[in-house]
Amino acid sequence: MECLIEVEEAMKLIRSLAAAALLAAAALASPGVTPAHADTLICAQYGSTTIQGKYTVMNNRWGSAAEQCINVTGSGFRIASQKGSTSGGAPLSYPAIYIGCHYDGCSPGTTLPRRLNQIGSAPSSISYGYVGGTFDAAYDIWMDPTPKTTGVNQMELMIWFNRQGGVQPVGGPVGNTTIGGRTWQVWQGNNGGNDVVSYVAPSPIPSWSFNVLDFVRDVDARTRVDGSWYLTSIQAGFEPWQGGEGLTVNSFSADIR
Repeated sequence: MECLIEVEEAMKLIRSLAAAALLAAAALASPGVTPAHADTLICAQYGSTTIQGKYTVMNNRWGSAAEQCINVTGSGFRIASQKGSTSGGAPLSYPAIYIGCHYDGCSPGTTLPRRLNQIGSAPSSISYGYVGGTFDAAYDIWMDPTPKTTGVNQMELMIWFNRQGGVQPVGGPVGNTTIGGRTWQVWQGNNGGNDVVSYVAPSPIPSWSFNVLDFVRDVDARTRVDGSWYLTSIQAGFEPWQGGEGLTVNSFSADIR
């Protein structure tokens, strides 16, 4: 009996030592573990932050006094709350992620503005998450004849990946075109501050990878934009009129080459 007790005590000691060894190994390994990204909640009207050391994410509640908050993740953002509502006219806001210079803020380390004829390609990808509400999922490309880093540019190129609730772009339809293997309805107009050319998808597009310059070339053929103009920013986000809580930019990337 005494021998059995000694064996049991020995086995307990072995198990205890093994557990201690595992804890020690975990402690040694922990400095090399990358911590999870802490989400950032932004409710300030024009509040913003940066992610991936490359992109700026902005709340941009420019058309409403009602609360709007976005939850910024390591790869995009989600509209966490949207208390405003409007039945027509301009949208409430444009929460978005961008690279380049927009109004008075430039994303970290950006090479924009850059002349269009000095850009070989501009590959980009976007992934959206849709919910109910009245909104458009808009991908914005801004251009100007000067290398502006503040204020409003003269040309806004919009790609509508989705729209709900009967909303429509600035101006009116001028025809259809095929870009990137997809068919688009083209709208042209002016919002009182800048010209706008919009490309509207016939059905929702949840995600896509494409070359921004394919759309720029089409605008070049339709408008006064030419190779001497400057690309100032590339953006992706939402324009809500009603609702929109849960709309998400899952991921976004853009490069100027």
